[in-house]
Amino acid sequence: MKNVSKRSKAWLGEIDSTKKYDILEAVELLKKFTLSSFAEKLDVCIRLGIDPRKTDQMIRSSCSLPNGTGKEVRILVIANGEKEKEALDAGADFAGGDSMIEKIQGGWLEFDRVIATPDAMGLVGKIGRILGPRGLMPNPKVGTVTMNIADTVTEIKKGQIQFRTDKSANVHASIGLVSFEPEKIKENLVALYDTLIKLKPASAKGSYIRGVNITSTMGPGIKIDENSLR
Repeated sequence: MKNVSKRSKAWLGEIDSTKKYDILEAVELLKKFTLSSFAEKLDVCIRLGIDPRKTDQMIRSSCSLPNGTGKEVRILVIANGEKEKEALDAGADFAGGDSMIEKIQGGWLEFDRVIATPDAMGLVGKIGRILGPRGLMPNPKVGTVTMNIADTVTEIKKGQIQFRTDKSANVHASIGLVSFEPEKIKENLVALYDTLIKLKPASAKGSYIRGVNITSTMGPGIKIDENSLR
């Protein structure tokens, strides 16, 4: 029989795996079991009633969390001329054209998000094999290929997240830190939940939101009652 750790035994003693919890109650439970020496993230998994094999039902987008993610995001903007200056003025950590492409080709990857202007996508194509596998490729579906550089940089710095459905029709996202106040975590989750509702594919049939679960980096998974998100 598989050994069960002391922490897991504690979870099993207090968390009912068959119950759907109010979001605030669930967050308090996660806080109770947070013993790590580092700042644990709070992650959510939302199961959708879509067919991920159909291209018209695949969901990929972004969402601005009202209370941010608790993480400092390093932004690189691929642009030239005035747009490069606009990016730096708006708070981008790095900006440039050919010089940045060469730097990345040389192995530099000290950034978390990449934004590009449409006219710079030819340059970005040169490093597609580097950015793509890391999930860093700019994409118009999530708003990272744009001429509106300043607003995009500002939104990402405030706490914009990207998400997409996986092969099992799940959306995974980090929506803050366990140390956040429960109400702030709830507001962030509601923002993501509402965004997904708006993105429901017209061809999707039956129940759309099939389940919502939250967990911490080192903690248990807890089912959430959707009524507490409405």
